[in-house]
Amino acid sequence: MGDVLLQQTNDGGDITFVNRAISLTDGFEVAAYLSLFGGNEDDDGSPSSVLGWWGNLIESEDRFKLISRTQYLLRSIPITVPNVLRLQRAAEADLVWFVTSAIASRVTVSVTVVGLNRVQFAVTIVAVGGGHTFNFTENWKAAV
Repeated sequence: MGDVLLQQTNDGGDITFVNRAISLTDGFEVAAYLSLFGGNEDDDGSPSSVLGWWGNLIESEDRFKLISRTQYLLRSIPITVPNVLRLQRAAEADLVWFVTSAIASRVTVSVTVVGLNRVQFAVTIVAVGGGHTFNFTENWKAAV
C-alpha cells in the first residue's frame, strides 16, 4: 500500500488522479514534499513556537515532529545568493530524518533559482536498492 501521490502545482500540492482514481506511490517523493512544504509556513521552528503543524500534537518525541524550515524561509527572507544557500541548508535539515531513521544512507539537496521568484530543489535520497531523485519548483514568496 502506498501514499497518495501529490503533484506539485504553482500554488502547492494536489492529489493526482488517473482515470478518476487516486494515484498511489511507494516512493519517497510524498514524504520529501511534505517534509519541505507540509508544515505551518508561519512556524519558524524555534522551540518556543506554538505555530507548529497540527499533526505534531499527537507526536510525543521531538525528533519526529515536522518543522518545515524550508517553507518558513521561502516566505520570510528575500531571494539573495546567501539566502539561497540558507534555504539549501534548511531543506537538508528538513530531510535529515531519512538518514536518522535509517531509511536512507544519504540525502543531498541543491537549490537553484530558475525564474523570477522561483527556485528548484533537486533532492536525491540514496536508500537500499538505489537512489531516488525528485525536483520541486516553488515560488519564493518573500518580498525583496
